Amino acid sequence: MKVTLISIPVRDQEKALKFYTEKLGFIKKKDEPLGGGNRWLTLVSNEWQDGPELLLEPAPNHFEPSKVYQDALMEAGIPWTQFDVLDVSSEHERLTKLGVEFSMKPTEMGAVKIAVFNDTCGNNIQLVEEL
Repeated sequence: MKVTLISIPVRDQEKALKFYTEKLGFIKKKDEPLGGGNRWLTLVSNEWQDGPELLLEPAPNHFEPSKVYQDALMEAGIPWTQFDVLDVSSEHERLTKLGVEFSMKPTEMGAVKIAVFNDTCGNNIQLVEEL
């Protein structure tokens, strides 16, 4: 068994696509219309193009419990997911210059350094560097 797809809820797929590709550096892999203005829209890491796909899922627009859960995580400051990076401080600096807003600056916590940012699509995302 292996993970091939990870879903992240977004309220605007086009806005999410722009943020995740232009700011975070992901690459669009699939973009197929599903009807009703929805798309099967997946991205992959520029650094691991054969790795798991990230699905930009419009669930909060169509399934109220998804929206409620997403809102609750955001309000509590809890990240939806995390992305591993080689150097959290460098990524924080690079993304800050691109206008990305962080709720937690690079912070050491035991064997890791983390930072948390707002993806502008309803989610907090955590960056993690193993020390």
